[in-house]
Amino acid sequence: MSGTGMGGEAGAQHARSRALAVLRIRSRALAVALLPAAVAVVLIVAAAQGRIGGSGWDGARWAVTAAALLVLLLAAAVAAVIVRARPALSPTVDLAESAAPDLYRLVRDLAERLDVPPPSAIALTPDCDSWLEDRTHPAHTAAGQGSLPARFIRGGADVRSGRARRVPAAPVLVIGSPFMWWMRVGELRAILAPVVAGTGPSAHPDIAAARRFVRGLDAAVGVAARPGLGVLRRIPLGFVGSIARLLLRGCRVHAAEMERGVAAAASERAQAVDYGVRIVAQEQVGLAYAGWDRLLTRVALPAWRMGRWPSRLDAGVVSALTELSRRDRLAEGFTSRLGERPACDLLEEPGAADEATSLLAARLFHGGPAEPGPDWAPVDWAAYPEEVVDRKWRTEAARLHRVLDALGERRDTEPGAPTLARVIDHLTASDGEAAERLAAHIAAEVAGEEAASAPPAPGPESWGADAVPLFPLQPPRTGRELLADHVTAMVCCAAVDTAGALPGLDWLDGPSLLVDDVRRSDLASPVLTLVEDGDADALRGWLASVGIRPEKPVRLV
Repeated sequence: MSGTGMGGEAGAQHARSRALAVLRIRSRALAVALLPAAVAVVLIVAAAQGRIGGSGWDGARWAVTAAALLVLLLAAAVAAVIVRARPALSPTVDLAESAAPDLYRLVRDLAERLDVPPPSAIALTPDCDSWLEDRTHPAHTAAGQGSLPARFIRGGADVRSGRARRVPAAPVLVIGSPFMWWMRVGELRAILAPVVAGTGPSAHPDIAAARRFVRGLDAAVGVAARPGLGVLRRIPLGFVGSIARLLLRGCRVHAAEMERGVAAAASERAQAVDYGVRIVAQEQVGLAYAGWDRLLTRVALPAWRMGRWPSRLDAGVVSALTELSRRDRLAEGFTSRLGERPACDLLEEPGAADEATSLLAARLFHGGPAEPGPDWAPVDWAAYPEEVVDRKWRTEAARLHRVLDALGERRDTEPGAPTLARVIDHLTASDGEAAERLAAHIAAEVAGEEAASAPPAPGPESWGADAVPLFPLQPPRTGRELLADHVTAMVCCAAVDTAGALPGLDWLDGPSLLVDDVRRSDLASPVLTLVEDGDADALRGWLASVGIRPEKPVRLV
């Protein structure tokens, strides 16, 4: 195997030339910082040799020397912040080799076939993507007391002398967890080939140095933009941030072209490994994106809002994608793949890995706590209809009647016995003003509850630590959307309590109503007609067809 895996691909040469351009910008910045010192040295040497003299030259010499010292101090401060700033780290679930020996073996064999260095470690992320991530910064290495960072390798003589030989560490391979459960082993190997091939260019000294410089600049900008800084820190860090942004603008184009060159070189090198399988596997990547998005937004998000987090999201994506394959004619034949060995078999404990990535997904996309607790409990798919769907409906129905009480709406029955008829009568009582007022109050109450339970927003420096950045799945719902959801929940509660219906789970649409074990998907239209137009005829007809009695009280939480 070659030392760096940097072959003669055109993309690799282009990447190296762009990396050198980035390093030239770094050298120019250093030269600018050293220029006043060089001028001061020239003046001092010239004065010592008697070539210049007089009060004018003495004043110039001392002024230039003072300016040089000031510039050197500022440059040292900027360099210290850039070097010490912690680059952004993607939140992942690290996989030790003992937890996935077969996966590590597959990746090493793949690296050997590609003639590139193998990744230093493997991690999972709750996303449909895979990439290489450099974690050689001192802040990212887990060094125990008296031990050396992971990027150092100890040899026999060096250990005895207390020294270490520094070698460049390969980046970490981050794999999207949905791929592990949906992809077959051969498909995963084909998909990972271009990613693993990127370790070759990453090991080249020029490219590695250019990447470190750009990441340091980006991290310095993040440090300067960190909220909560005092005046004494904000002013100097603001100066550092302005210098870092200036340098970033100068090398932005070169850095982008360098990464394109690295990607092109990796893609070219990977063509020799499983190229035909990779073309077919790319179809599964698109399918995984679609199924994972539907699973998160339609199935996981309602559970997260109820204080529950599905602990088997990756296993659920297989069910969601199988259902999508069944409904979509374009996906016919994909389910026949399920007889082949899934990539998750490469893990020693797939369930534990699935649970860890599911909890991380809840933190990333909803802002949930880092650890389970009484108000943040896991839920399996078998208990989802009872613990999430039914509880969601009854919570929203209770909120709907609580808002009606706050608006002064009188119940026709005794207090504590809310009915669907009360909601219908309220929404049909006026020309839309009642719906607008009800929607506004529901939106305000939901916003207050979400604000009370929301965790504090982490700053840029929290990436990879206990706090993680938040990536909301959906924009905030409008008042009308919330009102429609609450009316739907009230109808479903009435169906369960008066018509023998059951809460259910649809892998693509989330909470669903089962009437005689058949999913009813035709409720949305009559509810929207009631909410938008104040016309209850369509909904009353639907209720009659199911056998729901709207005058009967329902059970709330």
